[in-house]
Amino acid sequence: MQERQWALICHLSGLSGYFIPFGNLIIPIVIWSMKKDEMPMVDVHGKEVINFQISFTIWAVIATIFVFILVGLPVLITLIVLQVVFVIIAALKADRGELYHYPMTIRFIK
Repeated sequence: MQERQWALICHLSGLSGYFIPFGNLIIPIVIWSMKKDEMPMVDVHGKEVINFQISFTIWAVIATIFVFILVGLPVLITLIVLQVVFVIIAALKADRGELYHYPMTIRFIK
């Protein structure tokens, strides 16, 4: 039960970037680093969260650059909506003990 809660928190911490600069990267990394050795489920979910948040950050930077060309704003808005939706889906699945593979994710950590 506690593993599922930490996995859920790890997923939801990806939304902290809206309140803390780079919190979407820092907080999941901290949670994953603290719990990965003692909780295998958090290890797997943490890697998934970190890979998605790094990928999302890359996509957001690219979209922000394209805002100046006037095509990036709709893409940036879409990315923000997708991030929130994907994180909520992943958190709900983690709460049920299931793994969610985020779409649009580059696998940096295996």
